[in-house]
Amino acid sequence: MSKIDYPLGKLRAVAFDIDGVLSPSTVPMGDDGVPRRMVNIKDGYAMQLAARSGLLLSIMSGGRGAGLRERYEALGLKDIYLGCGEKIEVLKEWMERHGLTPEEVAFVGDDIPDIPAMNHVGLPVAPRDGAHEVRAVARYVTRADGGYGVARELLEEILRVRGAWLDSAVAFGW
Repeated sequence: MSKIDYPLGKLRAVAFDIDGVLSPSTVPMGDDGVPRRMVNIKDGYAMQLAARSGLLLSIMSGGRGAGLRERYEALGLKDIYLGCGEKIEVLKEWMERHGLTPEEVAFVGDDIPDIPAMNHVGLPVAPRDGAHEVRAVARYVTRADGGYGVARELLEEILRVRGAWLDSAVAFGW
């Protein structure tokens, strides 16, 4: 039984924002003005397992930066959209390209620009420390703060329902 009040078996895809979701909201700034983001290794494990298990994953972030694309491609993600200011348009195009209905998609966001995309999917998700307005539209709010296991928490629940969490031949490797 999942702690998420949504029929997780319907989900075929999950889209993630980066800053405030896959990395903490506070990011150190290098002397060159480029943010230095942290990543969560347990999020990474869950993301690569989800991708290898057939769940479509996407990154949709207004952020840019050296290494972001490389990081998520290394985890098996193919649909990585950086520097996107209007995530809803990117989300709609991605869903159409993959033949996804709103009920088959979760979107994980933490701040005001994420709300239109969250309102377009069946399962809008926010981290515990997401903006109040974002948590208000989320159907599920994680126990984790952004950057501290948000993807792991959500993907573990989805993979459990799919029988791919610790019960799959691909679960014990990278």
